[in-house]
Amino acid sequence: MQQSLSITDVQGIEVGHHTDTRRPTGCSVVIAREGAVAGVDVRGAAPGTRETDLLDPTHLVEKVHAVMLAGGSAWGLDAASGAMRWLEEHGIGLNVGVGWKNTASA
Repeated sequence: MQQSLSITDVQGIEVGHHTDTRRPTGCSVVIAREGAVAGVDVRGAAPGTRETDLLDPTHLVEKVHAVMLAGGSAWGLDAASGAMRWLEEHGIGLNVGVGWKNTASA
């Protein structure tokens, strides 16, 4: 029997993807509903990131609820807003009374 080697084989990890065929462009998101420790390695001459500085182990944030993989343009980075909205709609993150605080790095 062949063993599956998918990221979704890891308990608690979900993956979603959307392709906009008008462009063509798309984005993928890795979701950890309970949160997960994450790290980042940013490379390139003109990288675009969102909230990746929070992943520094000396900072307050201990886990992320999603990592968005998209183009580094303003539109690609803003895709993380959609991920954060989805997380909040599904009650994922820290309940701060007026809403859900979650972290979706891109």
